[in-house]
Amino acid sequence: MKKQLVMNLQHFADILEVFTKKDILDYTRNRAYPEMLGDTLFPSRKTQSLELDQINAGSMTPVIAPVSAFDSEAEIGSREASAQTLELALIKRKMQIKEKDLIALQNPRTPQEGEYLQGRVYNDIDTLVQGVQARAEKMTMEMLSTGKITIKGNGLEANLDYSVDKKHQAALSGAESWTNDASDPIKNLENWSDSLDVAPTRVLTSNKILRIFMRHPKVIAAIFGKDSGRTIGMADLDSFMQAHGLPVIRTYDNKYKTQDKNGKYISERYFPENSFVMMNDDLLGEKVWGPTPEEIALTGAGDVESSMIGNVYAGIYRSTIDPVGTWTKASGLMIPSFAAVDEVFQATIDLTK
Repeated sequence: MKKQLVMNLQHFADILEVFTKKDILDYTRNRAYPEMLGDTLFPSRKTQSLELDQINAGSMTPVIAPVSAFDSEAEIGSREASAQTLELALIKRKMQIKEKDLIALQNPRTPQEGEYLQGRVYNDIDTLVQGVQARAEKMTMEMLSTGKITIKGNGLEANLDYSVDKKHQAALSGAESWTNDASDPIKNLENWSDSLDVAPTRVLTSNKILRIFMRHPKVIAAIFGKDSGRTIGMADLDSFMQAHGLPVIRTYDNKYKTQDKNGKYISERYFPENSFVMMNDDLLGEKVWGPTPEEIALTGAGDVESSMIGNVYAGIYRSTIDPVGTWTKASGLMIPSFAAVDEVFQATIDLTK
């Protein structure tokens, strides 16, 4: 019995040899995870700092230079850009490898079973890494749609305000809501576009708002004429919007899941269903990633090089001996930057009738 216990403990210890730090880092760095919309609007960048000095670009409209007499001193200009220090948020989640699974991993009955069990561990790693990426996407879409991020987690509660100009925000409700036929969606878009120094070329919203917009009698009348009885298609809408100098409308309805204390899963949206955001084609900002505590510990000890670690760290570690607690874990240090905060218009549409 004592000999068997020693053998089992040896098997437990070997799990870290089956899944080495280097193997897992190579796997996550080379793994092609599905790209999210936020990754195209806010490309990822890795920094070695725990804080980000965000530089808001200021207005893209040029500040005109004065005409001057010869031999006179040039007017001294000032930069419109402003700096804001943002602290990167630590995102992490873990899953336990049970003791029976540890034994099975070391003593598979067939090579196929061994491959299956190892694949299941890598599936857990994929799930955890994508969970970290999902939180980064959620924060980015919250910033894009509201100009703020609310962070609530394990022992942490914080609110981050990117200081969007109030003139670039609107909330439509009651008679102004597009669910009301008396409202005027096209006029709203024209007014919002005019409030920006650089004309917006694209809109991000939900399918629900897009359908409400396309079914609105004033929109149908503007495109096909009053009482046409026709239905607007996307090609019709795109052509009309571009011909009238208005941004084309696209939607984002992807969802993630949250898990409550009882283990129940709830589907939620990355981008709010009632949001309508106008922007131009320029880069809006970045998803900025920093070094996690695990990365600092590994590179500090010389176990791995920082170049081996991507935006999200993933690994397997042991927390206890009795019972043997072995965990897969993924973590990331991230905050989205919003350099083009002055070039975006954020609206919310009340969807109740």
